[in-house]
Amino acid sequence: MIDTTAPLGLLEALVLGIVQGLTEFLPISSTAHLRVVPALLGWDDPGVSVTAAIQLGSVAAVVAYFRRDLTQVLKGISRAVRHGQWREPDARLGVAMLIGTLPILVLGLGIKLFWHAGYASSPLRSVPSIAIVSIVMALFLALAERMGPRLKQLGGVTGRDGFVVGLAQALAVIPGVSRSGSTLTASLFDGWKRADAARFSFLLGIPAIAIAGLVELKSALSTSAGAGPLPLLVGIFSAAVVSWLAIDWLLHFLQRNSTWIFVGYRLVFGAGLLVWWAFKSAN
Repeated sequence: MIDTTAPLGLLEALVLGIVQGLTEFLPISSTAHLRVVPALLGWDDPGVSVTAAIQLGSVAAVVAYFRRDLTQVLKGISRAVRHGQWREPDARLGVAMLIGTLPILVLGLGIKLFWHAGYASSPLRSVPSIAIVSIVMALFLALAERMGPRLKQLGGVTGRDGFVVGLAQALAVIPGVSRSGSTLTASLFDGWKRADAARFSFLLGIPAIAIAGLVELKSALSTSAGAGPLPLLVGIFSAAVVSWLAIDWLLHFLQRNSTWIFVGYRLVFGAGLLVWWAFKSAN
């Protein structure tokens, strides 16, 4: 199905790309911001297909940023297949990424096949729903920050870790949850160190974001047919550049700091949205 939205303009695509890049890897929900920012600016909802396609810029950024890690994972999987060395760290990381991708892949496929039109217009994508979800997830992140022992490191990752974090990643189909936020929260609850949790979240997101973007790319191009492919390319490129900067900043930030700044932001973001929505509804 094709989203019934207006053609994407260059300025809109640039802004959406910047918003996507800033919010995809920070635990504040890119989907929520891509839905809310256009609403605040008086633009049409870009729709599921366009936002998913713009996320391909974030995929390009994270693949480029972690190209050495991904090369090692592929080599580890290759050695494991040839020599049965499945206990090596690189092979275990690859297996964890595969297992962790399955929950969101199954759920996303189910939505695509059986609820695509309904999901695009679902109350889950409404401003008050996004606001409430943002506040709830902020509280969960706060609990994880307080309770998590922060002992696990990426070198010790297992398939079980991938499954646990993958289940949390699947919650990201709900706008406002945040894929990076849900995976980071689950990892902290499960005892990960902050920077290692973020690194695994980034790597785990590569298959999920790439598949979603490629699946929706054709629909996104059809939606933007009136303006040609240039706006979508602008959105993808700007998302790639800003995503790279966001990844680098967050990894360095979490080596020395906690996630409380994101807890505070999500609480303010959610509360502000509720106030804005109530004011707009009253008028």
